Order: sequence, then C-alpha cells, then structure tokens
Amino acid sequence: MRLAIFGGTFDPIHGGHLAVASQAAAELRLDRVWIVPAAHPPHKSGATRAGYEDRVRLAELACAGDERFFVSRIEQGGGCNYSIDTIEKVRATLAPSDELYFLIGADAFAEIRSWHRWRDVARKVRFLVVSRPGHRYDVPPEARVDRIDSLDLDISSSEIRRTLAEAVRPDGLPDTVWEYIAERRLYGVRF
Repeated sequence: MRLAIFGGTFDPIHGGHLAVASQAAAELRLDRVWIVPAAHPPHKSGATRAGYEDRVRLAELACAGDERFFVSRIEQGGGCNYSIDTIEKVRATLAPSDELYFLIGADAFAEIRSWHRWRDVARKVRFLVVSRPGHRYDVPPEARVDRIDSLDLDISSSEIRRTLAEAVRPDGLPDTVWEYIAERRLYGVRF
C-alpha cells in the first residue's frame, strides 16, 4: 500500500487542498490520502477560526465521493499535535512493506528544520512537496523528496476567510463545504 498523510488546519478545506491531494494520488499512484485536520497545530499562532469538529466535518464533506481520501481524527484530543507523533501512529497501522508519504506545501517544508524531532520525521516518510508561488526551499540531506510542480494554485484558506468575512461566497469552495459554512455561520458569514 502507498499512503500519504496530508495534515493541516484545513480552516477551511478548499478546492486547492483537494487538487493537491488528487494530483499527489495520481502522480505517485497512491492508494490512500489521509486528510488529517490538526486539533492543536504547533506552528500556527493563535486559534483556528473554526473548531476542530467543524473543520473535520468540512473535510468529510469535501472528500465525500473520492474513495482515495480518508479524513482521520488521529490528532483529536488535547495538547500539541506534532507530525512525528501522527506519523508513528499511522506507521503502526501499516505493514512493513507499505510506503508512507507526507504531503506538504513548499512553504511548510521550508521550515522543516524547526519541527519537533524533524530528523525522525525525515527518516520515517518520503515527502511530497507541492510548489507554492514565491516559496523556495532546500532539501536537507536527511530528507527524501518528490516534487509536485504541476499545480499552479493561487488559493489559500486565509484569503477564503477574508472573503467570507466580507459576506461574499469565495471561489474554490466545494458546494457542500459552502453550504455547511453558511448554515453554521462559520467565519463570520451572515447571509
């Protein structure tokens, strides 16, 4: 089995996230992509705009219909969620011959050396690094990296949140995600 962990705040999940997961699955012939919303991300300052349960539900709605995607609650609970802990939990569910990848944007990968136990992370996974406009990175000798340069996405969760706060439906949200956000009045939506 070839499985990739795709972690993040997903605040909210959007079409760019789905495009990244789809492209990685296609290019690397992945069997599964685990979408892992972070309950308490250590590299994000401040709280997420939507609570954990809402972000998980948004991810489930966005991923419905694509059997390659699985939304995992593996980081649910208290305390910071470090990537190495998630990787070790996932690895424990796999056979020794299974391949484990870590899907990540170039902006986050550029900070890899600041991660908790980053060398252990690098030993346990192969990184799938997605290019992002304006972000350069170097690859530490400890890391194995496949680059995904075929996507040119100009979409971000922060931009989507700004648009929602202006009472405008942003491009890039799956219909089911938009409907849930509007119904629950997340991100300051007041329609």
